[in-house]
Amino acid sequence: MKILLTFGLLLCLSPAFSGSSYAIDFSADVINSMQGQTSQSKIFVKPEKIRMETEGLESYTILRMDKNLIWIVVPEEKTFIEVKSEQSRRSSEKIKGEISRTYLSSETINGYATKKYEVQYVDKNTVQKAYQWVATDLNCPIKISAVDGGWYTEYRNILVGTQPDRLFEVPEGFERVARSEPSQPESTPPPAKPSQEKK
Repeated sequence: MKILLTFGLLLCLSPAFSGSSYAIDFSADVINSMQGQTSQSKIFVKPEKIRMETEGLESYTILRMDKNLIWIVVPEEKTFIEVKSEQSRRSSEKIKGEISRTYLSSETINGYATKKYEVQYVDKNTVQKAYQWVATDLNCPIKISAVDGGWYTEYRNILVGTQPDRLFEVPEGFERVARSEPSQPESTPPPAKPSQEKK
């Protein structure tokens, strides 16, 4: 089901950006790469509000940190699901589960002056390391990468400017539906678990 697929992708968002609260309005292309597979999304951001549209999917996701809610919207079916999100708000720079960060150097990424950090964070009870590049004039991360280069998430074509409020609301007349879960045999245990463009 389209909604279930989108929900699964949402749970796999890079720790660089999921649940982050930004202080500025902007839009950007988001490039995600993992194990040689690359996908592209479009992100729209307002303080405590994020909209993500992923190429190849007939749905999009709205994160409303001001309401502790996630909406997954399917325009073709005029439906949406609502998921409660208990993620605590944090600055856009801080990674979920972060325990330390070390400044490494200054670098230019896609035309933006950035500060590169090595960040340690806890994911599934395991300490992980990643590199993060924070744009100094935007004061937010625009790239994160595994230390071994196995995956990365990067913002490109960043446009800073006011984003319409309607982008972060479910369209009028759309029906709320329940999220279905995949069934499993009883003998099988559940899985572990801007106005301007910078040149």
